[in-house]
Amino acid sequence: MFHLTPLQVLLTLSSLLVARLLIATRPAEEQRAALMRGVREWLDTVIVVGGLILVLTSFVARPFYIPSGSMEPTLQIDDVLLVDELDYHLRAPRRGEIAVFHPPADLSQDWIKRVIAVPGDTLEIRNGAVYVDGRALREPYLAAAPEYDLAVRNCTITVDGQPLSQPAVIPPRPAWQACDRIPDGYYFMMGDNRNNSDDSHIWGLLPRSAFVGRTLLRIWPPQRLAFFKS
Repeated sequence: MFHLTPLQVLLTLSSLLVARLLIATRPAEEQRAALMRGVREWLDTVIVVGGLILVLTSFVARPFYIPSGSMEPTLQIDDVLLVDELDYHLRAPRRGEIAVFHPPADLSQDWIKRVIAVPGDTLEIRNGAVYVDGRALREPYLAAAPEYDLAVRNCTITVDGQPLSQPAVIPPRPAWQACDRIPDGYYFMMGDNRNNSDDSHIWGLLPRSAFVGRTLLRIWPPQRLAFFKS
């Protein structure tokens, strides 16, 4: 996913303000025309949202743009999110949160997935359901159940009966406190589009140090404005 810097937001907002001022200088009759009125209202909405983004990005949050469908239907392509980059410096990620992180591969873009299992959890996927500590998760946000089985056991992760191999991130055996539980300092991440997501069932566990921030708010498009609970 792509992140937007405060400077990029400011430049975009400045361009929109210029356009809005140009409209305001047109004759009153022209401004009342249906097309011009629609453009004016759209610009007003975007400028207000842009101002909010600029204020927040100057302090603790950054906007991120969604380029892929791995989190559908929760997050759609072209959604813009505000991500809190301070929260995870103060506390550990929690199960169910939508988090931005540096991917395990050496890539320039950050990724976004849902935290499914945290240190000390047991984890199993069978018959289309995800079980954490022996209980099936209630996941109303899924469009389709996973079409694979998975288990954390014997100090590794097996998918459809086969253990993940390098370059998947599997900590060495001494790093596991119990071979059937997520080890300390690691997390299991999944996309909500379970069967079309490059996530922990492919590349293994995510180190705690890789987290960038927690998703706070979807700010675009305006009709899908939404807060995400921690």
